[in-house]
Amino acid sequence: MKSMFLLVLLVLLCGFTGVPAHAAGADARDLPPGLQIPAAARPGPSFNVDSATEAYLDLLTPQQRAQSDAYFEGGYWLQLWGFVYGLGVAAVLLWGGISRRMRDAARRLGKRPWGYTWIYAVLFVLAYFVLSLPWSIYTGFVREHQYGLATQDFAGWFGDALKDLLVSAIVLPLVLVAVYAAVRRAGARWWIWASGIAFVFIVFLSMLAPVYVEPLFNTYKPLRDGPARDAVLSLARANGIPTEHVVEFDASRQTTRISANVAGFAGTTRVALNDNLLNKTSLPEIKAVLGHEMGHYVLNHNLRGTIYFTLVLAFGFWFTHRLFDWSLNRWGGQLRLEGRGDPAALPLAFAILSIFFFLATPLTNSITRQMETEADAFGLNAAREPNGFAMVAMRLSTYRKIHPGPLEEMVFYDHPSGYQRVHASMVWLKENQDNPTANAALMPGASAPAHPVATP
Repeated sequence: MKSMFLLVLLVLLCGFTGVPAHAAGADARDLPPGLQIPAAARPGPSFNVDSATEAYLDLLTPQQRAQSDAYFEGGYWLQLWGFVYGLGVAAVLLWGGISRRMRDAARRLGKRPWGYTWIYAVLFVLAYFVLSLPWSIYTGFVREHQYGLATQDFAGWFGDALKDLLVSAIVLPLVLVAVYAAVRRAGARWWIWASGIAFVFIVFLSMLAPVYVEPLFNTYKPLRDGPARDAVLSLARANGIPTEHVVEFDASRQTTRISANVAGFAGTTRVALNDNLLNKTSLPEIKAVLGHEMGHYVLNHNLRGTIYFTLVLAFGFWFTHRLFDWSLNRWGGQLRLEGRGDPAALPLAFAILSIFFFLATPLTNSITRQMETEADAFGLNAAREPNGFAMVAMRLSTYRKIHPGPLEEMVFYDHPSGYQRVHASMVWLKENQDNPTANAALMPGASAPAHPVATP
C-alpha cells in the first residue's frame, strides 16, 4: 500500500507539471466555426447521395482524419487495458488483504449488517478511487490534452474528480446496502432482487442528476436570448417537450467537444446546450443537434434504455452469481471470505461483473447505437436541417473514426459512425429537395455561427 500511495503521489506531482508539448492541438483538430456546405451537397437535378457524402468527408484534412483515427482506435486498447487494470485493482484488494481489513474495521464501527455494509462500501469507494487514480489521470487528463480535447488544468480536473468521488461515496453505498440485504434474505435468488434494485436506482438517479448532481460540475443558466433560443423553444413546443427549463452550461471549462441533452423525468425535464455548441456552430447545426436530443425524449429512450440495460444487468448479475459461488468455493478460504453475504468479497463480485460487461460490449453498444440511429431519424424530420446535421457529424468525427468497417462499428461504436450519419443526412436531403426549410442553409448569412465566439 505504501508503494501504491507513492505511485499515486508521483502521478499527481507529474500532473501539476503541465500538459505534454503536443497537447495544444484543438485548433488544428477542430473544423472552423459556422456551416460549410460542399458544392456537391447542394440540391439540384444532378444531386448524388454518395458524391455529397464524400464531399462532406473531405472537409477533414488527411492530418485531421489521421488524428481522429489514432484517438478513436487507441480507445479500443484503452477498453482492454482498463478492463485488465480493474481486475488488477480487485486482485490487490483481495489478495493484499485490504478488503478483509476494511470489513473487519467496518464491523468494529457498525454492529448491524446494514451498518457495517455501509461503512465497508464507503471504504471500498475510497480505496478503488485511490488505486485507480493513475489510470484515471492518464485516460481522463493526459490523453485528452494530448489530442486537444480538454481545457482544464490539473487542479480543475482533480477537483472534478473529487466531486465525482463524493457523489459516488454517497450514492453507491446506499445501493450496496440494499443489494446485500437482498443477498442475505433471498439467498440464491439475490440476483433477481438486485436487478429490481438497479432499475429503481437508475430511474431515481435520472430524475435527481439534472437537478442535484450535474450543477456540481458546471454552471447552468437560462439559454441566452437570440435566434438559437427561439429555434429551440419552437422545436420543443412542436414536439411536446416542456420548455420551463431550457438552459446552457459552461462545458468549455472542461472540454472542446460540442453537446446537448434533454434529461430528466416529469418535472425535472431539462433541455441543455453546452456553450461550445452555441459558440462554434451555426443555427442549422444547433437545430439539428436539438432535434436529435429531443428525439430521445419523444421516443422515450430514457425509460426504454433503462429497461434494456436492466435486462442486460440482470444477466450480468446471474453470471456473477454462478461464477461468484464457484470462486468462493475455490478461493474463499484462502482469502478469508465468509460467504456470499460478506462485504469483503465485493471486489470479487465487481471483477466477475466487469468480465461479463467486457464480453457484452458489442451488445450494449448495439443497444445504444440503435437508439441513437432512431434519434437521428427523428431529428432530421423534426429540425429539417440535413446540412446542419451533416456538419455536426463532421465535427464529431474530428475525434471519432469517421468510416469504420462493419464489424468494427458493431463492436466498438455506441453511436452511428460519421459516415453513416452524413450519408443518412444526404439521403434525407435527396428526398426533400423541394423543402424550403431544408434549403434554408443556402440563404445569405446562414453560414455564420449562431453566436459570435467570445473574445478576451
